[in-house]
Amino acid sequence: MAMAVTWSPSISPYTFINATPKRCSAISQATDLPTTTTSSTIRPAVILPGLGNNTNDYEKLALILKGYGVPTAIAKVSRIDWLRNAAGLLDSNYWRGTLRPRPVLDWYLKRIDEAVSEAKELAQGGSGSLTLIGHSAGGWLARVYLQEFGFSDVSLLLTLGTPHLPPPKGLPGVIDQTRGLLYYVEEHCAKAVYSPQLRYVCIAGRYIQGSRFLGSSSTYSSEVEASVDQPTSEVAAVSNTNPETASTFRARFVGQGYKQVCGQADVWGDGVVPEVSAHLKGALNITLDGVYHSPVGSDDATRPWYGSPAVVEQWIRHLLV
Repeated sequence: MAMAVTWSPSISPYTFINATPKRCSAISQATDLPTTTTSSTIRPAVILPGLGNNTNDYEKLALILKGYGVPTAIAKVSRIDWLRNAAGLLDSNYWRGTLRPRPVLDWYLKRIDEAVSEAKELAQGGSGSLTLIGHSAGGWLARVYLQEFGFSDVSLLLTLGTPHLPPPKGLPGVIDQTRGLLYYVEEHCAKAVYSPQLRYVCIAGRYIQGSRFLGSSSTYSSEVEASVDQPTSEVAAVSNTNPETASTFRARFVGQGYKQVCGQADVWGDGVVPEVSAHLKGALNITLDGVYHSPVGSDDATRPWYGSPAVVEQWIRHLLV
């Protein structure tokens, strides 16, 4: 596996580790890491389910985190709960593409707040601050929660395969599937930071490279990545050894999904969210190779997702500092 990473002299790189039978390696960070703390000060964590997922999908991840000594609560969400979002159809802003998170998503924000209260009880004299772990849409919904409910209880927001950025406007065939929600988040929610008081860590997966539906797809090289408006100052070039190649029908199908998210089909991503969309300017941005988007349809050995044991091993350190 070929890999090239660039960083400024003052920046400490991550160590590259093969964590799974498939490729799974981390991009270097954009700032120095804090030192590890003792187990008595480990923050409790709150897991925020992604769109269409339910609480049970994250039970195994919660057990893994507890095995590292991280008390963990999961926001109580069922699959049928997501049908509540249909209320947005009655809002004229939905049809104009200017939908706002509230009141449509108040039900989810309430579930976050309830899980935060549960996590505080689990802390029992801990550090007093929490970690929010947002998977997929749960990541940008966490940003809405922080904006609406405040940052005082949270010192780390770690997102897993979250589509943070809205799609480019005016591109043929690209429709904003959030109907304006991500534009709202980008405009109104606080910008990402990585400071001692509050850290944003955004993790993307490279599971499959998409392909254009018609015509040949060029290799998405490191030079192309560098020219994209990347939210991190560092670029990793990874050789295309993934068996999921860009010439397959599946890659074309996946590419159409990527296009709806970032405006481009022939990019790398986790099978649902493009890598470039899962990173935020100002955050510590990491890309993990061979990592699939969802717990549904994943397999720890052949199709690991962000919450598979060997993948968690790649990012758990951020919860233990």
